[in-house]
Amino acid sequence: MRRKTGKMSASCQFFLLSLCLMTAAVPALAAPCVQDDSGRQVCLEQPASRIIALSPGATELLFAAGAGEKVVGAVSFSDYPPAAEKLPRVGSYKRLDLEAVLALKPDLIIAWRSGNPMEQVERLQAMGVPVYHSEPRRFDDISTTLERLAVLAGTEAVGQGAADALRSGMDSLRQRYAEAAPVTVFYQVWEEPLMTVNNDHLISEAIEICGGVNVFGELASLAPKISREAVLAKDPEVIIAGGMGEDDPAWLDPWKQFSSLRAVQQDNLFFVAPSTLQRPTPQMLAGTRTLCSHLDTVRARD
Repeated sequence: MRRKTGKMSASCQFFLLSLCLMTAAVPALAAPCVQDDSGRQVCLEQPASRIIALSPGATELLFAAGAGEKVVGAVSFSDYPPAAEKLPRVGSYKRLDLEAVLALKPDLIIAWRSGNPMEQVERLQAMGVPVYHSEPRRFDDISTTLERLAVLAGTEAVGQGAADALRSGMDSLRQRYAEAAPVTVFYQVWEEPLMTVNNDHLISEAIEICGGVNVFGELASLAPKISREAVLAKDPEVIIAGGMGEDDPAWLDPWKQFSSLRAVQQDNLFFVAPSTLQRPTPQMLAGTRTLCSHLDTVRARD
């Protein structure tokens, strides 16, 4: 039996031509590639789908960048957002459990450059696991990190939105307090040993945005240890503490015995929840707003 042959119908020709044009119009997906905070290029074959965060801040940043569903492991104290509390733990930021990390088969690790044990991170890199080194030092660095993590996770739209919102919020605060009367500030980042921050620290940038002056800003160390005598000598107008918990201002109590301090005389002892000011994440916008409000209270009492 002979097959019936003939010309292809006009509708079939149109369909095939349209299909070819559509295929040609779709660009090949580029492999995600960004520069991390150590200056290294981090390139993946495809967007990451199994990410491990080696600091609580890195966990928050990934969720904020839209990659929360791709995070498969985190270190202890990764408690925000609430979904992060359910993630498998891979040790602490100071001491990683490498077996737990490898068991989760990550295709990307977000490391804390100055906080994680670098010998362990380097071992993971040597095993072929891509590592992004994160170390935001200014508020714009947080926005840039959100954008970069979103590229690596394939969640660019969410990450860009979060980055833009943070930049806009911080710019508004800068404009609002640009002409504010200066207030001298001692920020207590830890109790024992007593520790503060210098002007290179993100917290000091928050103080500056609010019109404050960090009394220990010129010290060389990023988070220097100091004495109570040094605080007494500086005699700041306000003392602000982070405390051990989200609602625990107990670190302020010991200062009340020093009645010669201006901050004590005027009851300028304030608390800011540490998760909003001591992690380099978008929550620092809320923490900075709280800080600015406290400095407004100080100005009103003068």
